[in-house]
Amino acid sequence: MTDASATAVSRNGVSIECVKGDIARQPDMDAVVNAANAQLQSGGGVAGAIHRAAGPALTQECAAMAPIRPGEAVISGAHGLPNRYVIHCLGPVYGHDGPEAELLAACYRNALDLAEAHDLRAVAFPALSTGIFGYPMAEAAKVAFRTLLARARSLKSVRHIRFVLFDAADLELHTWVLNDIAGEDNAT
Repeated sequence: MTDASATAVSRNGVSIECVKGDIARQPDMDAVVNAANAQLQSGGGVAGAIHRAAGPALTQECAAMAPIRPGEAVISGAHGLPNRYVIHCLGPVYGHDGPEAELLAACYRNALDLAEAHDLRAVAFPALSTGIFGYPMAEAAKVAFRTLLARARSLKSVRHIRFVLFDAADLELHTWVLNDIAGEDNAT
């Protein structure tokens, strides 16, 4: 489950929260989002943690869906994870895949579209593209929360979005950005 909850913002009945924890240990979520590579294989970081926890059946299922392009998302079973599904998103490599902000926003929108299509209520995201893909954390958080808050207006089934962050510094940054953008959103 989660280690520590930091903050939650609600929009149109959709709760968006930030927590410090392990993305592969979110048993109360219908789906977790994988920061995937184009081939949908295990790797380092989030993809490695999800594939290790899910087991080899996830790799086998994903092979038929690969490759995917930056901004795209696909959905698979969760196999050994405590969830129903894994939504795999390929975020942009910062400075290489452009326009970065549009591709990153597309990841979040496409993941939520898949969650809606599968009538899911709760989805957990990592900070997409911020690891080895090099997207600056603060910029990526702004793109993520602007996209999620805007999309919350039209969600029908998804009621709970969780951001699972690796450490306290990432949690603190995301908490600040979420509250800041939510405040801007309320002012308009």
